[in-house]
Amino acid sequence: MYPIRAALLQTSVYDSKEKSLESVETAVREAARKAPDFICLPEMFCCPYRTEVFPAYAEEAGGHVWEFCSHLAKEYGVWLIAGSMPEKDRVGNIYNTSFVFDRQGNQAARCRKAHLFDVSIEGGQRFRESDTLSPGNEITVFDTEFGKMGLCICYDLRFPELIRLMALKGALAVFVPAAFNPTTGPAHWELLFRSRAVDNQIFMAGIAPARNPQGPYLSWGHSLAADPWGNIIGELGTDPGTLQVTFDLDMLQRVRRELPLLTQRRQDLYSLLPASPKPE
Repeated sequence: MYPIRAALLQTSVYDSKEKSLESVETAVREAARKAPDFICLPEMFCCPYRTEVFPAYAEEAGGHVWEFCSHLAKEYGVWLIAGSMPEKDRVGNIYNTSFVFDRQGNQAARCRKAHLFDVSIEGGQRFRESDTLSPGNEITVFDTEFGKMGLCICYDLRFPELIRLMALKGALAVFVPAAFNPTTGPAHWELLFRSRAVDNQIFMAGIAPARNPQGPYLSWGHSLAADPWGNIIGELGTDPGTLQVTFDLDMLQRVRRELPLLTQRRQDLYSLLPASPKPE
């Protein structure tokens, strides 16, 4: 099986949407020189991570940011996982949404964040996405020439059922645009990616924005990738940068063959079925 080459872009986010897009365009152009198959952007790559500003930055699918990402995918002939952006629908609901574009710039998938980040940690982070965002109601798995890939956003990572269902649907890798913070990042960031990779015998990739010490929300950064054996195969720090990683699909098949967890599940004792999707 051919390996997958992925570039995880840890870009800076600015108050100016256009400045953020300029940062992305520069990073994509540089990353494309190494001919990756996938280029992946961070969560809220074009918008400050503040609930009160999401409505002002929100666009409908097909809008300026959508077109910008479609153009980049086509220009460089890559699969572009467009991090996430505030997306509004025709009736005014706002979602934390990731779009995927194929090598021709066509939209191949859409993932709306299913689990909204509503937390209050004593002495740490307090955040309520549900003040402005609506949850998505789909499990996102999409087809590529390498096989199926999964996609979810940040807080979704904490819900193991979601990733397991992607694996059962055939996902070989799951991409997670995410913006953990200095409270949750040191405690759980690496742990969660390694755990999901081992439990489901898949590759996991986390793509975070760079940290802005003067910003209203501090990203943990540390974009990384983990393999099906639980090894971290690459990780950044907190500054802007690009992590180039390779997903060895032969290694994935070997792990599944030697330690056949997915086929040895006791479905006579337990089962995991996706709920019927809610209308959106």
